[in-house]
Amino acid sequence: MSRVALVTGGSRGIGAAISTALKDAGYAVAATYAGNDEAAAKFTDETGIKTYKWNVAAYDDSKAGLEKVEADLGPIDVVVANAGITRDAPFHKMTPEQWHQVVDTNLTGVFNTVHPLWPGMRERKFGRVIVISSINGQKGQFAQVNYAATKAGDLGIVKSLAQEGARAGITANAICPGYIGTDMVMAVPEKVRESIIAQIPAGRLGEPEEIARCVVFLASDDSGFINGSTISANGAQFFV
Repeated sequence: MSRVALVTGGSRGIGAAISTALKDAGYAVAATYAGNDEAAAKFTDETGIKTYKWNVAAYDDSKAGLEKVEADLGPIDVVVANAGITRDAPFHKMTPEQWHQVVDTNLTGVFNTVHPLWPGMRERKFGRVIVISSINGQKGQFAQVNYAATKAGDLGIVKSLAQEGARAGITANAICPGYIGTDMVMAVPEKVRESIIAQIPAGRLGEPEEIARCVVFLASDDSGFINGSTISANGAQFFV
């Protein structure tokens, strides 16, 4: 029987590539989304991957959604916490609302996604927790104090979960993508995009599929001794 993988924010961008790659690797995949019904329906039509709508920032919504996925597909063995938002502003202009929206989704959302699944993983003596962080959680970024703080916090989550879950056969790892050629990045003005690429020694943007391949490896049995680690996939733009 196929292992079940859940990808939050899994119907668009990097998340869609992850969902598709996991399905191609033989997993039964469920992808969550927050609000774009049209994009989710199109994704399901194109891939056959079922989508589920809930707000990862709300614990009760996440718990109920996860229970629905497990009722449909079986126990979730692999969870990819990918859902994230930005509300960018220089710190002196950042509002409490912008701060809390990003923290609630990008940081608390990881807790809300993993926490309900943790007891089952411990009981089954297997689990893969993969959190999609960001290069900006490693180095910071102008006008992204809220976003950078959450993505740095995600790294602390996986390092701690790794220590708690290791004896139960659970691994927790993070991936920090650099600038990836998603629709969001490709929509910025060409001159801005060129300035971004100029900072990347590889001379190009990353592809969503390159992040997805990292996830597939971390989800596999072959990665069992890799725990609490961070994979930096940024074309040599930043080293830790």
